[in-house]
Amino acid sequence: MEHAGENSIIDYPLEVVDLINNPKYFGRMNDPVSSSYLKGPCGDAMEFYLVIEEGKITEIKYYTDGCQATRACAAMAAKLAEGKTIKEALLISAGEVIVRLKGLPKDHLHCSILSVSTLYRAIADYLLKK
Repeated sequence: MEHAGENSIIDYPLEVVDLINNPKYFGRMNDPVSSSYLKGPCGDAMEFYLVIEEGKITEIKYYTDGCQATRACAAMAAKLAEGKTIKEALLISAGEVIVRLKGLPKDHLHCSILSVSTLYRAIADYLLKK
């Protein structure tokens, strides 16, 4: 259970809180074109699911059992990747996720790496099936 303070959801800007609570990106997908699963060194597990049509990510979902910071990073990575080509999605960086979140606590910077790494792994899953 998280306590109020630097790791609390209330420390994020409203747009980030809205993104974390938006069901558009959160959840599992029944029939994705590709998917991935990673467990971070902190113990948080993350999954990404992609639907890719004509080289573009047309649908994306993530699932995590992690903290609010992990959820915020995954949601931002999903938002940044949606509608992008594979090449464009591969240009998304952990640094970009951090900048867009405007308030990711320093002790949770690793969550951005976990989110982008899991996204990359889902893209690799797609590319390896082609």
